[in-house]
Amino acid sequence: MRRSVPVAAVAAITSAGLLLAGCSGGKGSSEGSGEANAATKGIVNASDAKGGTVTYAMSDAPESFDPGNTYYAFIYNFSRLYARPLTTFKPGPGAKGNELTPDLAESMGKPSDGGKTWTYKIRKGVKYDDGTTVTSQDVKYAVERSNFARDTLSLGPNYFQQFLKDNDGGYKGPYKDKSKAGLKSIETPDDQTVVFHLKKPFAEFDYLVSAPQTAPVPQAKDKGADYTKSVLSTGSYKFESYQEGKKLTLVRNPQWSAKTDPLRKQLPDKIVLNLKVAQSTIDKDLQSGNTLVDLAGRGVDGQTQAQLLTDPKEKGNTDNTLGQRLVYTALNTKVKPFDNIECRKAVEYAIDKKAVQTSLGGPIRGELASTVLPTDIEGYQKYDLYPQKYDGDKLDLAEAKKHWAKCGAGKTTTTILARNDRQDEVDAATSVIDSLKKIGVTAKIQSYPTSKYFSDYAGVPKFNKKNNVGLIMMQWGSDFPTGYGYLQQILNGKAISQSGNANLSELDDPEINNLLDSAIANTDKAAREKAYAEIDKKTMEQAAIVPLTYFKVLMYRSPKATNLVSTSAFSGQYDYLNIGVKK
Repeated sequence: MRRSVPVAAVAAITSAGLLLAGCSGGKGSSEGSGEANAATKGIVNASDAKGGTVTYAMSDAPESFDPGNTYYAFIYNFSRLYARPLTTFKPGPGAKGNELTPDLAESMGKPSDGGKTWTYKIRKGVKYDDGTTVTSQDVKYAVERSNFARDTLSLGPNYFQQFLKDNDGGYKGPYKDKSKAGLKSIETPDDQTVVFHLKKPFAEFDYLVSAPQTAPVPQAKDKGADYTKSVLSTGSYKFESYQEGKKLTLVRNPQWSAKTDPLRKQLPDKIVLNLKVAQSTIDKDLQSGNTLVDLAGRGVDGQTQAQLLTDPKEKGNTDNTLGQRLVYTALNTKVKPFDNIECRKAVEYAIDKKAVQTSLGGPIRGELASTVLPTDIEGYQKYDLYPQKYDGDKLDLAEAKKHWAKCGAGKTTTTILARNDRQDEVDAATSVIDSLKKIGVTAKIQSYPTSKYFSDYAGVPKFNKKNNVGLIMMQWGSDFPTGYGYLQQILNGKAISQSGNANLSELDDPEINNLLDSAIANTDKAAREKAYAEIDKKTMEQAAIVPLTYFKVLMYRSPKATNLVSTSAFSGQYDYLNIGVKK
């Protein structure tokens, strides 16, 4: 395993990155697979050619293929091939990919009661792959199982649990609901209509229902945690076979109809996803055409990156883009000594962000960060509450040592978590450890696979307390492209859950919670964006998160793939909805 990118390689990467930024062309056409950043400006190799097999690969395995039990952007993206949420995003380059459009629903939601009630009509004639008709009751059930059976399905966000009107009534989810009546706050007056009743106005609710948690699930076919092995399809593809941890194969869904689906094209005959493939192997297979897409969308590894960016021909098949993501270290506010704000402030000053940036692959993988909101999220405002000063390459630790002395922790030990199948994240954690040694903090790294990171380790408060986890490495992308879609799940105390938790700092600040609640109820977009900037600053005042870099991905664009477009809506990944095979 690669421990870090050699200094010479980083220098090559950095200079090559400058060249990459200057050769982006500008035609924005559907051709040009040999043009750097072509997929950030248009659809590359646009084609309606049918047939063939699209092969994906991933260095680990997803936490789940169940659309109601997942929280990774790449599965939000991939699951649309077999699961249709009420709304989704149009395939489009960059920010154009943030355009929301109806999917299972006929149109966007109809708000009433001041934004506390939202009504959707689902399309007529949509069928599952077994030939049965999709109903509004299936959408209601999907939301109930994904948000209220957290002891069984803990991995997705819990927005609906927080905001549906009768959550305080003690509803325990469909697996424990003996009455079988379900939530009163979701009504289905007929088979086509679903109505959501909220506690408070939610101005961005159309974004919220783009989550795969609204993709319908028939109660009679639900298998709880085992549903991930054979999801009933409403999309253009269905499960043919699934070998856990090895391979998933999708084939055309014969019950899918273009008449009920204006977004999907059903181009390839088959879609194959190979799991637990070494990243270096994935990179080579992308170049050879044996693999068309890296499912996780994390980009090539460091050695491949250096090779690509120093080869003019290969550089033309790369896309380097922001994806509404931040690389950061979460400071656990419930674990000593980081329950002391002065200790947390010391860490803000002590972590050498330039060293972390180098470990991640240099500036081409992201500029130094000082805010929680990424630069490509509306509401971002530039500021730096903990400015770092350098004497040459050496970080000035005066402020760090001053705050550490105030916190009074002296020499201390702690644990830092990272994902072991993400070598760049392990390298970044190692850099953080080196920085903290200089102020008297000895941190040991514990690393775990992506597939279990949030369900068993980083996202489990009891685990973190028991194992003295004071710091957690994280890369976070927006749930939907607004400040609320980015901030809510990582900052609101109400979002903290006992497993699958994304608020890794376990921050529960009443002022931040109230600001989030009031912002989302405001129908004035400009006012919401102003509030998101204020929340960002309040979070940094609490020193609960150490922003490291505004993540940029460097992806290799297989010349054998069609309809490749890098979209902000899914963290800068390619849009997976209509990728085909070049003839």
